[in-house]
Amino acid sequence: MVDRLANSEANTRRISIVENCFGAAGQPLTIPGRVLIGEGVLTKLCRKKPKARQFFLFNDILVYGNIVIQKKKYNKQHIIPLENVTIDSIQDEGDLRNGWLIKTPTKSFAVYAATATEKSEWMNHINKCVSDLLSKSGKTPSNEHAAVWVPDSEATVCMRCQKAKFTPVNRRHHCRKCGFVVCGPCSEKRFLLPSQSSKPVRICDFCYDLLSSGEVTACQSTRSDSYSQSPKSSLNDASDDDDDEDSSD
Repeated sequence: MVDRLANSEANTRRISIVENCFGAAGQPLTIPGRVLIGEGVLTKLCRKKPKARQFFLFNDILVYGNIVIQKKKYNKQHIIPLENVTIDSIQDEGDLRNGWLIKTPTKSFAVYAATATEKSEWMNHINKCVSDLLSKSGKTPSNEHAAVWVPDSEATVCMRCQKAKFTPVNRRHHCRKCGFVVCGPCSEKRFLLPSQSSKPVRICDFCYDLLSSGEVTACQSTRSDSYSQSPKSSLNDASDDDDDEDSSD
């Protein structure tokens, strides 16, 4: 079915509409063979709070952006190549229900659908697209992914020293390796994580010691893999004033 749609006028028109919704600031989305599979609003768990984002699933990429005018205008376009994506279901917890993790080497985050059916459809379609892409390319699924950041609200004190309390002066930072919320003194070091950035990024002292000693996998938080316990992207190069795509995200 995807092959039949690839060069159809209807598919070309749908993709053109998505491009126009992002305006001149968005990257072109129309390329030969690309098909728009589906779209919808998902709640993305951002650093400060959950926020509604418009998502578009294509047969080779996942695109999302901020909603400016519902179904008419979006900004802050993010493009995620599906070849690098793995997804994992998240258990329901409080008001956060019907969620799953979208994990890539560059960035990983949690999203939530309005219903269990919608969640199932999104996950099935994403898995099918990833499987088809890998089958055609002969590549193997990515086994490396960036940590899922712990939301600011879940840490009143530094998750490493367990002493420093966060205040408007003593700000929260995120370790780019484990995703923990840490204080400044516990995250003064930087380390080159090539999959996330072309320059050294902030990491906590614990991860720095393990990375420096060669124990690369040991500092990956288990929370990154179980949350209930971009090609042109510089998301993780952001300053700490702009952590997790903030201040907009």
